[in-house]
Amino acid sequence: MTNIDHLLAIMARLRDPIAGCPWDREQTFNSLVPHTLEEAYEVADAIARGDTGELRGELGDLLFQVVFYAQIACEKGQFDFNDIVAAISDKLIRRHPHVFGDAQIASAADQSSAWEEHKAAERAERAQEENRPPSILDGVTNALPALTRATKLQNRAARVGFDWPDIRQVMDKLEEETAEIEAEIAQGAPIERMEDEIGDLLFVAVNLARHAGIDAETAARRANAKFERRFRRIEALLAESGRTPEQATLEEMDALWDRAKEEEKT
Repeated sequence: MTNIDHLLAIMARLRDPIAGCPWDREQTFNSLVPHTLEEAYEVADAIARGDTGELRGELGDLLFQVVFYAQIACEKGQFDFNDIVAAISDKLIRRHPHVFGDAQIASAADQSSAWEEHKAAERAERAQEENRPPSILDGVTNALPALTRATKLQNRAARVGFDWPDIRQVMDKLEEETAEIEAEIAQGAPIERMEDEIGDLLFVAVNLARHAGIDAETAARRANAKFERRFRRIEALLAESGRTPEQATLEEMDALWDRAKEEEKT
């Protein structure tokens, strides 16, 4: 028995209606989604930390999610793990005619362009099957993290020329959105209105990152890590004097924050 066959057998046993695990038997496509997203983020985190040992384990957890979905679908008579493997194999061959066919592609840039053309053709075909007009924005899934989805939406629109040609224009728009938020605050705007305006600001910030060649989601994760690192340093410095953040003033914590920043420069 191969390793994958062994894993599939374990999954089937876990879902066995009599001898299986009660938790595993209760799971559905919908209930698994949060776990799948969490496992994907844990893979990304292991890569960011350069921990290959941890990465191996996290990739196993992510693979188990695929096996879990396959088992549920198999029980419903919809598809099984082999169908998933066949589908992705067919797609890869179809989207790489320069490797598995006679097409000639000279560079990675040409390949990216050809890949997008193949995906666009597949999206158009799907729209026709669903009897609806195709859109350049088709296929940008709602399940993506908001910053990542914003980047993808902007990139799609940029392909047809709907984009600022210069990063300075994005900066101007960022200032405009900030001014609009300031006006809403001054007017005591309701929470829904503030949410709209702050959403616009974040969307433009993503556009700024895109024009600068920076992945907004990665930048946000780095900012989170930086904040966590520096705030933990504040806690450690306060602990040296037997205190906690709750016992310190904002001015004291601001000063310790500045100290933490300076320490990172040395």
